[in-house]
Amino acid sequence: MQNIIPIPELIFILDMLAAVSFAVSGALVASRKGLDVIGFMWLAFITGVGGGTLRDLILGVPVFWVVDPSHIFACFVTAVVMFFIAPMVESRKRLVLWYDAIGLAFVTVVGTVKGLEAGTGALIAVVMGVMTATVGGIIRDVVSGEPSVIMKREIYVTAAVCGGAVYVGLDTLGLAPSISAFLAFLTTFAIRGLTITFNWALPSHGK
Repeated sequence: MQNIIPIPELIFILDMLAAVSFAVSGALVASRKGLDVIGFMWLAFITGVGGGTLRDLILGVPVFWVVDPSHIFACFVTAVVMFFIAPMVESRKRLVLWYDAIGLAFVTVVGTVKGLEAGTGALIAVVMGVMTATVGGIIRDVVSGEPSVIMKREIYVTAAVCGGAVYVGLDTLGLAPSISAFLAFLTTFAIRGLTITFNWALPSHGK
């Protein structure tokens, strides 16, 4: 099926949306820690590009923000804006959770797309999607001393796995990448959204 958006443009759009989405979450952590504007910019940057950086290094492709520094600019601008509005946003904790769900969906899709474009198999592409979705947040949490998202019982990584699997499956069936990306985004967001709404959690050891 003919693609609505050429794959290079699709990857750029998704990468940018992903970087900005997670830059917001990094800035929110900086706000809770009472950091200055430089601290905001640093946490926003490492959160926004951390997962994608490791992904590109493993795939052996040029790191996306080195090739196109506009991603750095986007993270820094996001951080400065959040420096002024973070108190207002953080007063609406549910809104933050939903915004993070959107970011998770974006980064899952872009990681999976880039995995397939690099010539990996289906399983590795899904792993790239999950890695892109989680590593930035892990780095952010380690640097800031926050509990890591993957150490919580709520469904987070699982949503990324399902979204990546949907993209790979639809791509295998020959669906246009832009449509596959949209449906994978919806899958990831829906699972995470239901988790937020109903407090879903997977069974844990000994529970």
